[in-house]
Amino acid sequence: MYKIGIDVGGTNTDAVILDGQLNLVHSIKIPTTEDIQTGIAKAMRQVLAESGIDRGKVTHAMLGTTQCTNAIVERKKLAKVGILRLGYPATASVLPYTAWPKDLIASLSETYGLVKGGYEYDGQPLTELDEEEIKSVVKSWQGKVQAIAIVGVFSSLKNEQELRVKELVEEVLGNEIPISVSSTIGSVGLIERENATILNAALHEVIQITSNGFEQALIKENIHHAEVYLCQNDGTLMSLNYARQFPILTIACGPTNSIRGASYLAKLKDAVVLDVGGTTSDIGVLVDGFPRESSLAVDVGGVRTNFRMPDIVSIGLGGGSLVRQAQDGTITVGPDSVGYRITEEALVFGGNQLTTTDIAVRLGHATIGNPELVAHIDQNFAEKAYQKVADMVGEAIDKMKTSATDVTVVLVGGGSVIIPEDIIGVKELIRNENGGVANAIGASIAQISGQYEQIYIYAKTERSDCLEDAQNKATEQALLAGAIKETIELVEVEEIPLAYHPENATRLRVKVVGKMA
Repeated sequence: MYKIGIDVGGTNTDAVILDGQLNLVHSIKIPTTEDIQTGIAKAMRQVLAESGIDRGKVTHAMLGTTQCTNAIVERKKLAKVGILRLGYPATASVLPYTAWPKDLIASLSETYGLVKGGYEYDGQPLTELDEEEIKSVVKSWQGKVQAIAIVGVFSSLKNEQELRVKELVEEVLGNEIPISVSSTIGSVGLIERENATILNAALHEVIQITSNGFEQALIKENIHHAEVYLCQNDGTLMSLNYARQFPILTIACGPTNSIRGASYLAKLKDAVVLDVGGTTSDIGVLVDGFPRESSLAVDVGGVRTNFRMPDIVSIGLGGGSLVRQAQDGTITVGPDSVGYRITEEALVFGGNQLTTTDIAVRLGHATIGNPELVAHIDQNFAEKAYQKVADMVGEAIDKMKTSATDVTVVLVGGGSVIIPEDIIGVKELIRNENGGVANAIGASIAQISGQYEQIYIYAKTERSDCLEDAQNKATEQALLAGAIKETIELVEVEEIPLAYHPENATRLRVKVVGKMA
């Protein structure tokens, strides 16, 4: 029994094979291709060929990919979205797409309908649904939109209207059109939840291409019976069918894969993780073996959203970051980088760009390329540049700490050779020989998760009943994502009282995890 894990980064695509006991059998790292799909297929082919394993014994294949993130950032391959907002006339003063980048709006088509519906903060209807109105609006969109986003006021408290509107849309447009329902995606806050739902709907075509391409790549390598998963941004996995419903959950899965992989390699459940790539470094926090989740609204491609995202700080520092000295003697590192072209452009590989990797080789901290090609670099300059790297990392780690106490840091990523041993605020820096492929390892060892969030009114329903309801619904999500029912267990409960509510309303979030099928 073997598992294949592939993780696509901005600079490198990593692939690993683990055996049934989760021991690393083989790993490879290749430059990420402009056509990401080609790089995935190449990495899979190479790791299988070099390992020599029996392909018939591959039981699971996992992919962590940046394609959904790239689609939003590059404004490419996004579906035309029709937005149904249930909340007229109460929300007419702030229209959909408010504060969105204009080029992104142009990619999605400015098609929306403000219709009656929505709830008050106490669960009472703002206005009743007008089903004929909804059918009329949706019918006018036939042939103009490729996906639908349904968003209701306070649907995080009560989502019956959203679910009914979904049924009405399917009556008009059929069951084939992808529909995103906001109560299953975002949190409290109409505009941010609406934004996340629109983006989820827009990623329909991208996730289809990604998932179908991964399946085809496996078939071409004579792997026909493996269970196939995509990585989520909470450090867990989801089935392809689940990913096709919620593609937005793949955004930022790369850093969380690295955090989970770091946990596995260092055998720690609580630590700070520093993942150094070719262009950027990501700092995250392990809490009981899983990435800490952000409590803030998150910007995705210039759009403010409130769906689940990991708490990550990214800085423009990587193995390919350019090192320069200003006229006043000041040394700068990054944020620009040679990225995946490092083997062509860095000095140690015969190029003409001075990078952080060149500095590490010059000081004897790394054995990469040809050291003679950087021997001319002034020792004093190199030491100052190396200290600049240490200062940048120390400052970023400090932002992630919750106390002044020095922390343990697990160092992973292909660019980790550039990181100095002595960093302010760090009591121990843990390196691992397989840290360069921690992201792919994290993809391979992950479990299946389910998460549910809703506002419950404890004055009307017993707290224990609310917890049970939320856990049951989180379990349903885990089962849909591919978990084995008997292995599902509760791992996280978060309760946040809403101070302004007169009836003890509480935002309850529950997370469960289970083993993959």
